[in-house]
Amino acid sequence: MNAAVRAVTRMGIYVGAKVYLIYEGYQGLVEGGDNIKLAHWHSVTNIIQQGGTVIGSARCKAFMTREGRLAAAFNLVKKGITNLCVCGGDGSLTGANLFRSEWSSLLEELVQKGRITDTLAQQHDHLNIVGLVGSIDNDFCGTDMTIGADSALHRIMEIIDAIMTTAQRSDTVIEQWRLVFHLSDSYDHQRTFVLEVMGRHCGYLALVSALASGADWLFIPEAPPQDGWEDRMCARLETSRIKGSRLNIIIVAEGAIDINGKPISSNYIKDLVVKRLGYDTRVTVLGHVQRGGTPSAFDRILSSKLGVEAVIALMEASPDTPACAIGLSGNKAVRLPLMECVEMTKLVQTAMNEKRFDEAIKLRGGSFENNWNIYKLLAVQKPSNFSVAILNVGAPAAGMNAAVRSAVRLAIAHGHKVYAVNDGFQGLARGVIEWHSVAGWTGQGGSLLGTKRTLPSKHMEKIVENIGKFNISALLVVGGFEAYRGVLELFEARSCYDELCIPMCVIPATISNNVPGTDFSLGADTAVNAAMEGCDKIKQSATGTKRRIFVVETMGGFCGYLATCTGIAVGADAAYIFEDPFNIHDLKTNVEHLTEKMKKDIQRGLVLRNEKCHESYTTDFIHKLYSAEGKGIFDCRVNVLGHLQQGGAPSPFDRNFGTKLGVRAIQWISERLTENFRQDRVFANSPDTACVIGLNRKVISFSPVTELKAVTDFEHRMPKDQWWLNFRPLLRMLAKYQTSFCEYVPGEIQHVTQRSISIDSGF
Repeated sequence: MNAAVRAVTRMGIYVGAKVYLIYEGYQGLVEGGDNIKLAHWHSVTNIIQQGGTVIGSARCKAFMTREGRLAAAFNLVKKGITNLCVCGGDGSLTGANLFRSEWSSLLEELVQKGRITDTLAQQHDHLNIVGLVGSIDNDFCGTDMTIGADSALHRIMEIIDAIMTTAQRSDTVIEQWRLVFHLSDSYDHQRTFVLEVMGRHCGYLALVSALASGADWLFIPEAPPQDGWEDRMCARLETSRIKGSRLNIIIVAEGAIDINGKPISSNYIKDLVVKRLGYDTRVTVLGHVQRGGTPSAFDRILSSKLGVEAVIALMEASPDTPACAIGLSGNKAVRLPLMECVEMTKLVQTAMNEKRFDEAIKLRGGSFENNWNIYKLLAVQKPSNFSVAILNVGAPAAGMNAAVRSAVRLAIAHGHKVYAVNDGFQGLARGVIEWHSVAGWTGQGGSLLGTKRTLPSKHMEKIVENIGKFNISALLVVGGFEAYRGVLELFEARSCYDELCIPMCVIPATISNNVPGTDFSLGADTAVNAAMEGCDKIKQSATGTKRRIFVVETMGGFCGYLATCTGIAVGADAAYIFEDPFNIHDLKTNVEHLTEKMKKDIQRGLVLRNEKCHESYTTDFIHKLYSAEGKGIFDCRVNVLGHLQQGGAPSPFDRNFGTKLGVRAIQWISERLTENFRQDRVFANSPDTACVIGLNRKVISFSPVTELKAVTDFEHRMPKDQWWLNFRPLLRMLAKYQTSFCEYVPGEIQHVTQRSISIDSGF
C-alpha cells in the first residue's frame, strides 16, 4: 500500500495537482481536521520498502451512514478535493462508489444547511473516484493480482521453507541415531505438518502455496472434498511414505469446508492423521504474519504501475465516466468498471453458497482455474512407452528445480521413462545420464542437475550417439539464452542426423530475462527480489548519514530488465541500461538533478547501472563522476551486487511459474510424441516440434525456435523488442525528472463480465 501511496502522490504532483493524504481511511475522511494533510514530494520519501500503510487504515461505521458521508463530503469540499483514490478491498471500493453516486445530493444538503455556499457547491459539482485493490487474498474479479497478495505468498513460503528445513534436520538426526545405536527400520520418523493460511472465502493463497511447495493435500473453500476424503487423504500420505518421503505438507485455507458446508479445521486434520496413521503431526496457523513484513518486488512494481495509472485515470475522468478500479492484465495496467468487478466478485460467493463449486472456480478467473487443474493433474497416471531427457543449460536460475520436479512427476504420471542429464549439453555428450529423486526440489535455488553454458555444436556427434544409445524420444531443456540457442542448433542439425528429429522444448530460465518468445523467464523475479533486498540494506546502512548517493551495479548482461525493475522497486533516482542509450550530457543532467535534491530534504540517493549498459561509462567511471561533482554536497559509494542476484530460495512466483511451465511443457511433449510416432519410432521434423514455451501477456504459448531467429539480437543475446521498456517513463517520472508525458502508454478500459472471465485464459 505504501508503494501505491508514493506513486499516487508523486504522479499527482508531477501532473500539477495538489495531493492530500487522508490518514486513518474513511474514519479520517469523516473526522477531517489534521487527518487530511497536504502532501509534498518528500512526504512519501523512503516508504516504498515499508510494510503496512504509513497513512493508516481503519474500519469506519460512521461512513456507512449518510451523516458520516455528509461529514466526509464537507471535509473534501473545504480542501477543494474533487478526485479520490481509494486503496482497499471490495467493501471499501463499494463504499467509494456509493459516496460518488450520492455526491450531488450531499452537496445540496450541505448548501441547505448553510455549511457551504452555492458557489462552492458548483465548483465541486462532481467527484471522480478510482480504486486500487489492496487484498492479500487476491479475491477481486477482473484483475490478475491484487496489491499485497504476492508479499503474503512470500511470508507463507518463508515459513514453509523453515518448517521443511526443521523436519529434514530432524530426519538427519534420526538417521544418525539409527547408525550409532543400530536402531531397526521399525523406528520410523514420519512428520506431517498442517499449515493453515488466510482465506476465509478465497483459496488463492492456499492453492498457490500448495503448488509452490509441492504439498501432499490441499483444502480450499472453492473446491470442497467429496465424502470419504479422509480415507483418500490418508491413503495418499501412506503412499508418499512407501515411496520414501519422510515429510508431508497439508495446506488448509481458514475457510475450508466439506461438500456439506461443514468447516474443516486444521486441528481436525491433525487429529485424523494421528488417529489413522500415527504420524507425528503439527499444526501451524500463520495468521496475521501473512500481512506483515517488507513488500515483495512484484508488489512494489505493481503498486507503482497501478498508482501512476490511477492518477492518469482521474485526470481524464469526466462526470459521465463511471468509477473505475485499476487492475493488472498480463503485464499491463487496465481500467476496470468498478461495479462490474464488485458484482462479479459477489457472484463467486453466491455460487459457493449455492454449492455450484465448479462455477465458482471458473468465476475466480483463468489463473485460479489453471492453478487448480495443474494441482489435480500431478496426481493422474497414464500409460506410455516414450523416454524424455531433461537437462539444465546456462547459468543457474531460481525456479529451475521447480520446473524439473513438476516435469519429472508429470512425465512419470504419463508413463514416460525420464532421464535426468547432469551438466547440460556437455553431460548429454558424456552420457552423464541417471535417475534423480526430485522430492523437495521446489524450494531449492540453483540447479540441482548441474548446468553448463556449453552449446551442442561442440559435441554434436557424441550428443547424437547418446540420444540413440538411450533411445531418447524427446528433450526438455531448462535454461537461458544458451538453452534457446542450443535447441536451435539441434534443430538445424536435423538434416544431418535423424536422431535429432524428436520433440524439443525450452523452458526459459535466466535472471537476465533475455530469452525471446516469453515476457518472463524463470529466475528473474527471484533476482529482482534479491537485488531489491540488497538495495534496501544499502539504503538502510546510510541511516543517520548526511547526504549519500550509492551507485549499484546489477547483473543481466546487455539486458536491462533487472536494473529497471529493481529501480522501480527501490525508488531509484536513475537506472542506466544498454537499451536506453545515454551520453555524458545525460549523466551531467542526472548529477545536477541529484545535487539539487540533496541540497533540500533528501538524504540518500540510489543510482543503478546494468553491468553492460555502456562500454566506456563503467560503474567506476560513474562513481568517480558523481563523487567529483557532488563534492561538498554529498558523498558517493559504489556497490556491485554480483552473484547474490543468482542465489537464494526461489520466490513464490518462480516456484509457481516453474511448476506450471514444467507441466505444460510435458503436456506439449506428450502430444508431439503421439502425433509423430511412426513405425515403432518418433520422427518429428517440422518447425513446430522445437519450441520455446513462454508466457506472453498472460497466455502460455509455444514459439518455434526457427521463427524466433528473426526477432533475436544474437550479438547482445536478447530479443529485439522488449515489453518492459514501457516501465522507463514511469521510473523517470517517479524520480521527478521532466520527461515527455507522451512516452507513457495509458491503460485501456476492460469490461468484467461472466463472458470476459470465461474466455480469459489466465495464467
